[in-house]
Amino acid sequence: MVQRDPVPPSGPRAVLVPPCPLGALWAVRHGESTANAAFAEAERSGRAARPVPGRDRDVPLTATGAAQARALGRWLADREPATGPDLVVCSPYRRARQTWDGMADTAAGTRGASLPVLVDERLRDRETGVHELWPPALLRERAPEDAARRERVGEWWYRPPGGEALTDVAVRVGQFVTDLGAAAPGRRVLLVAHDAVVVALRQVLAGIGAEAPDRVPPVPNASVSHWRDDGHGRLRLAVWGGTDHLGPARPPAPDGG
Repeated sequence: MVQRDPVPPSGPRAVLVPPCPLGALWAVRHGESTANAAFAEAERSGRAARPVPGRDRDVPLTATGAAQARALGRWLADREPATGPDLVVCSPYRRARQTWDGMADTAAGTRGASLPVLVDERLRDRETGVHELWPPALLRERAPEDAARRERVGEWWYRPPGGEALTDVAVRVGQFVTDLGAAAPGRRVLLVAHDAVVVALRQVLAGIGAEAPDRVPPVPNASVSHWRDDGHGRLRLAVWGGTDHLGPARPPAPDGG
């Protein structure tokens, strides 16, 4: 019997957006980290890159990242008590925790500084396995076959040896959202995490059948993405990667910390 490729369905793509009992959701990417700065410098200079030392979960903020966290704190302090976040869930990684600490310190004296805070391991950054804290230039230099595979399959589907694809991140983020909705219905939740988590969140909340992105949308450091209740018990994207609170726009920092 001759095998034929399946014929793609005609007409508009069907998407089912499941209900979400949360009142609203904000997702913040941490401020600039030392790994972000090292990766950007390696790309700018063209010099031979080296791995950033240490563990990914221990990467701290730069001075710029700390300033961005304070700007986020001013953004938080400006939220109306009745419509702003009333619960915070943070990644366990150092740069995310430092971002929240900077936000809370800056918002001291307002209700933003006293919000209840939880930490959940499922909000950790994408795991990059044997290439942990490798700048992209180093991957191209030391593992050209894997770099070519990353380019060929696309960023959404690329899984480094021993690490995660963004599809894997979406699975754990999806379960987190389900659990969060069950545990905190009606709450207005602020997440402080990583670009991979924010991108995965966008895919999860887009609904069942939502098309995976050919190009992963950029998530600037210290940006705020916002989903609000559409009046029918579903969260809809209202703002993606907003950075107005930071002043003049800066390009997104490379992945990796």
